[in-house]
Amino acid sequence: MSAAASHGPDTDPTVRVLLADDQHLVRTGFRVILEVEDDIEVVGEAADGERAVTMSRATRPDVVLMDVEMPGMNGLEATRQIVADGPGAPAVLILTTFDRDDYLFAALRAGASGFLLKNGTPEELIEAIRVLARGDGLLAPEITRRVISTFARPGDPTGTAHRGPDADAALAELTPREREVLMLLAAGSSNAEIAATIHLGEATVKTHVSRVLAKLGLRDRVQAVVFAYENGVVRPGG
Repeated sequence: MSAAASHGPDTDPTVRVLLADDQHLVRTGFRVILEVEDDIEVVGEAADGERAVTMSRATRPDVVLMDVEMPGMNGLEATRQIVADGPGAPAVLILTTFDRDDYLFAALRAGASGFLLKNGTPEELIEAIRVLARGDGLLAPEITRRVISTFARPGDPTGTAHRGPDADAALAELTPREREVLMLLAAGSSNAEIAATIHLGEATVKTHVSRVLAKLGLRDRVQAVVFAYENGVVRPGG
């Protein structure tokens, strides 16, 4: 993810946000909410996925607030293309609802870094954007439970997936402590909760999380949750 832009040593970093939604009134509402914040700047608006990809590459925002259902290219494909730009690409914050699990999991696999409920508050939207701009993924406990439920595969008594050789090789690089941290990430634990569980300082936990993501080639903790369940590192109830 690109770092939040800074305008000088005496100013706070400004989070640059691109809005992608096919409804003009919705985009206007988001802009009004966000632009009253001193540390957030809306750098553009897109009414469809194709335009979102183009504008993301042109404006280099820190966060893209992405709707899913849009004409032409939808938000899921736009997310895939934006994330595929590699290092420096913005984080994507998906607007989602609980009645469309197919969107949720497709967005997870597309590389979205966060999910926001459409019935959330302005304060939750602002905090979510700031979280992603810091380089953290955002996965609410309710969504984590849905991930767990989905990856408990019917007919598989262990609830585990089958790892490929690449995943095995990456997991072999983890220390026992890093593997423990991965399992706690998969449970949806925050850094503070992980620190309390394994009796370490939060700074140390943050270092462990960074190493886990680097060794597994993952973008953020949201991808770590998906990786852990898809590759059978943890299983529901385990």
